[in-house]
Parts: sequence; C-alpha cells; structure tokens
Amino acid sequence: MGSLNPLRGYQGEDIEIQLPGKLTAYDIDWLAVWCVEYRHNFGHVYIPKDLDVPPALGQTKITTSSTTSQSPFSATNNCKEILDKRLQVRWEIQGDQVQITLSARLRKEQYMAFGISGAEGRPAMLGADVVVAYWDTRVNQPRVADYSISHLAQCDGERGVCPDQRIGGTNDVQLVSGNQKNGITTITYRRPLAAKESVRDKEILTSRSQSVIAAFGPLNSRYEANAHSFMDTTRNDVQLDFGAQNENTCIGLAETDSSGPAPWPARVISGVTNFTARIGPAAGARGYSALTGHPSWGIAWYINDQLIPELYVERGKTYTFFVEGGDDRTNPAKFHPFYISDSSEGGFGQKKEEDQRKQRVFAGVAYDNEGYPYPTAVGRYCEWTHKTIDQSAASETFEDYMKTVQLECNDGEPAVLNWTVAHETPDLVYYQCYTHNNLGWKIHVVDPGTPVPVAGEKHARINGGSLSATAAALAPLAVAAASHLANRLR
Repeated sequence: MGSLNPLRGYQGEDIEIQLPGKLTAYDIDWLAVWCVEYRHNFGHVYIPKDLDVPPALGQTKITTSSTTSQSPFSATNNCKEILDKRLQVRWEIQGDQVQITLSARLRKEQYMAFGISGAEGRPAMLGADVVVAYWDTRVNQPRVADYSISHLAQCDGERGVCPDQRIGGTNDVQLVSGNQKNGITTITYRRPLAAKESVRDKEILTSRSQSVIAAFGPLNSRYEANAHSFMDTTRNDVQLDFGAQNENTCIGLAETDSSGPAPWPARVISGVTNFTARIGPAAGARGYSALTGHPSWGIAWYINDQLIPELYVERGKTYTFFVEGGDDRTNPAKFHPFYISDSSEGGFGQKKEEDQRKQRVFAGVAYDNEGYPYPTAVGRYCEWTHKTIDQSAASETFEDYMKTVQLECNDGEPAVLNWTVAHETPDLVYYQCYTHNNLGWKIHVVDPGTPVPVAGEKHARINGGSLSATAAALAPLAVAAASHLANRLR
C-alpha cells in the first residue's frame, strides 16, 4: 500500500489495491492507470455513486485470523509544531513509507520545506535531505519535490540546493493530497523510510528520535526553492520520533506578521565610469526583493558598495567594472562571474541552450572554439558579511546597515571588464551573475546629453554620500574616482 517502487509487469493477473488511510470507494470518482513520465492516461474506470459494497476487513471491528493485531495509527495523532509554531508536521508510518502532512500560512509563491538534518544533534542544511512543498499558482495545484543540499548556494544545475531530479537523481516523494483553507496551506506526501540514493537521501528512523530541519522561503522563476531568511529556518536542534504513536503537541498555527519593515529607497549611480562589483547580503525585507519584486537567494551585487543600485550609462562610452565575485569554480556559493544582458533574472550559465538564446549578452561572456559559452569577468572573492546577524530589519537606513557588515576579501586580483556601450544597446539592460539567478539589477542606457537622476533627488543615492544635487552634478567623476581608490586600498 502506498509504495513508490515501480510495479512489475502483469498479464492475466488480478491486482488488489488497498486505499490508504481513511479513504474509501465512496470518496473517489474514478480510478486510472497513469504514466507520470509521459503524462498519459492508460485507462480508467468510473466509480458509481450508488455503489453498495461491504467495508474491507480492518476498516471495521470485524477481525479474522489474518487481521493484523496492530492497527495503523492515524497521522492526526502524531503532530509537532516547529518554526515558532508556524509549521505543523503530522506523520504516520505506512509499511516501508512515512506519510507526512505539512500545514502553514504560506504567502503566494512561498514554499515550506521539511526533512532530515545533515548532521545529528544540530540543524544542518548542508547534506540535508528535505522535501519542498508549495502551492503552484500556475495550475492551482499542490506540489512536492525531493531536494538534496550539496552546497549552501542556489542550484546551478549541478550543485547547490537542488531538486534531485534536476541533478540526475530521482524524486522519491509522492504527493498524496493538498488543500488551501482559511489561509492555511496543507500538503500531504509520502516518502520511503529507506535511503533510495545513498548520496542524496537519508534514512528515516523508527527506533529512535533524529534531528530534523524545516524552513520557509520564496520560490524562484523555475518554482524551485530560493534562500530563506535567518528567522525562517530551524535555529536549534529539533528531534522527531517517526516511530512514535499518539505524540501530539500541536495547539494551533501562529499568526504571521505580514507588515514587516519598510524597504529602503532605491539607489542610483550616474556620471561614473568605474565600478566595483562585490557580493553582499540581500538585506531581507528592506533590500533586494523589496526593490526588484524578485525572490532573493540571500546575496546580491554591491556596486561601488551600494546594494543593487540602478546604473546610468551613455551610449558610445566605455565603462570599467572591477569584479570581485569569486574565481573558485569548485565552490558555487562563492563563484559569481559578472555579466551584462537583457535578462532581469540572469543565470546564463545554468540555462539550457534554447534559454540562453533568448538572452542578449552585451559583456562578460565569450565562446570557445566549440561554441560553448564561458564567463570572462572572474576575479577574487570579496563579500560584505554580517558582523553578527542580519540587522537589516533594525536598520532604518542603508547607511546604518552598512555599519553592521564588514568587508572580507580573498587573496588575488579583481577581474577587469571593459564595456563600450554600443549605439544599438536597448534602453534597459541588467548586470547579473553568470551562475545564479537574481543577484543584480538595472542598467539604464541613455543617449549623450540625456538628463539622468543625480544624488539629492528623491529616491536617489550615489556612492552612499549625502551630496547636494548641485555638488553631485558638478563633480560626479571625482566622487567616483575617490570611492574607487578607497575601495582598491582596502
């Protein structure tokens, strides 16, 4: 019952199917043989509404010598609240499977994740085996996917926080049901107790408790899990005994605070020809996602030490980017080549060939003799890191926030990317990360002499300064040169 193992071939045999849990023939309208891979119906029968059949043995108090002495226990009798009572986890053992129900007050395009920690005795994302569950608004259906975490980085198609199927594994999780009611999303799935893939999966124990982890986070454009915030994941060791019976400590889901801190004003850099490009934190609800409307992986580009500023460049001019996004290809969490294209999402290197052809690239990508693309702006790694924890919510201004971070750089040299803006360049392009989605933002391309925002105007900042509009307009190049020189001397 409820096994995910492939069925063997059948010919001229009767197959007996036992409906899971409390489901009966009166609860279903039809039964079909469905091919998941080819999405094809190989035959179905309708269940009459006036069906008159006796209940199956085991569903009543009638017993026989073959009836098991241990009746299955209900998943509703096993329940634990985690993530500050924002996630309810219900479970029951069903043969060689475990059925798990997750309930939470999810926002639109948000996921809930639950699984086995990568280390016993503490919440470890690295090496964890989790299931990501969400409501797919495109088709108004629940979804579940088996994930493994090889690096603490966005999935690049080979490594990172990846669906097993995307990196050559199997999706060893089966959707059972899902619903949305009174603002609560509930999704039930089954997965094997045993580790089907030794590299990606972890065994679920029934003889003792084990460490589990959970998280909430945004979905990206592929409907894959993006990075969660520090407050939206298990921060202490959570133990769960999957073999327990009648272990129910659930009371009720906590209400979520949907207000949150106000975003910082958008920042603008204009009149500058030299830029530094480094990595830094996305700054939670005040930063990347609030400014762009895109989900964030938790990091973003800092241009001239500003969080994803909007750049203004002129056609016909040459601009220089000193890129410090990392040069270690074996560490995807710290490998962020810089490039410029017309894609608001980026991630050129992880796209399929047909998707790459949809992007126009203007700088930062070249092709080898066999026609394969590779990034050219690959320099040492510099990152603005938190001195303690993320203080973005408590920082009223970006300037206050920058006092809570510190710059850390690896040995080496920055990559130098020179970009001469062609006359046919579109009015809007984007600086992005070659290997990951959603790290950069806008570059406005204008004709020479076109008025552009300067410091002092509403919602505009340049190089973190408080210059008047007049002063900024008179000496933007001096500001840029001084800022760049200071950055190079760090």
